[in-house]
Amino acid sequence: MATQQASKLTLDLRVERFPYHQPFRISGHVFTETALLVAEISDGTHVGRGEGAGVYYLGDDIDHMLAEAARVRDDIERGATREELQKLLPPGGARNALDCAFWDLEAKQAGRPVWALAGLEQPRALRSTLTLGADSAENMAKAALAIDPEAPIKVKLTGDLADDIARIEAIRTARPDAWIGVDANQGYDVRTLADLLPVLVSARVAQLEQPLRRGREADLDGLKRPLPFAADESALSFVDTAALVGRFDIVNIKLDKCGGLTEGLAIARQAKKLGLDVMVGNMMGTSLSMAPSYLVGQLCDIVDLDGPTFLARDRVPGVEYRGGMIHCPAEIWGS
Repeated sequence: MATQQASKLTLDLRVERFPYHQPFRISGHVFTETALLVAEISDGTHVGRGEGAGVYYLGDDIDHMLAEAARVRDDIERGATREELQKLLPPGGARNALDCAFWDLEAKQAGRPVWALAGLEQPRALRSTLTLGADSAENMAKAALAIDPEAPIKVKLTGDLADDIARIEAIRTARPDAWIGVDANQGYDVRTLADLLPVLVSARVAQLEQPLRRGREADLDGLKRPLPFAADESALSFVDTAALVGRFDIVNIKLDKCGGLTEGLAIARQAKKLGLDVMVGNMMGTSLSMAPSYLVGQLCDIVDLDGPTFLARDRVPGVEYRGGMIHCPAEIWGS
């Protein structure tokens, strides 16, 4: 429940950039850094922090996030609550940063952790996928052997059918017993998808994420799904959730898409009511992004919170990855 602030608030906004240790390739894009909007909301005694990475395919870049957050500065400093924020800004990276900063501030004001304020049980370590960026089949097989052998593997595809088949087969050969999911990032159409699906089944791939472009969801009507389909770009916010039923089996919640922990928790609970499985993902933020997503992960069937593993540096303290699990110390955020 949102808490009405008793004293005047101040909002600090800044941009922080975190380079990757190597370029990261997905369908149609290559990334070399993450530019983050960091928001700090203070009541003069306590400071709440949050960060947003935005949604690149929606034009929600750092300039857009900064402008959106600045647009509501006066409202926040006049005492707008987290609940009111949901109406002041649309879903996106700016609202995510501000929403999470509000949660962090509320926890410090109340002397209770965010998980308790949100009605969750005490967080537990979560099994999280580690992602392989698109590369040659040989290099991806080597990368699959180099990562934590206990971690599930998420494989980025490019939409080039022959290359993607080679990638999948090479990784399965290298890691015969691993859980493998693949992410097409909108790279396929119904024709090429029909050729891809038998390969996924043969390679014992556990799920296929976002095969078609956002807006082409109706092309999935009547299509037999021989493995679970997960919606990512097709599931931006709460309003998209109900339309997934019958076309997808899983909804991938990312706080930068839906605009923060408040809506992320609402989507997870609604999806469960609709009979959908729930996944939590990330837009390559630091551990400050992973911490609130980790709370959503407590409600999820699949967890993909490996963003900091791609960064040349992370925040300190940061999340820890060991034994196929992500561990999120309480002191990172929301304690």
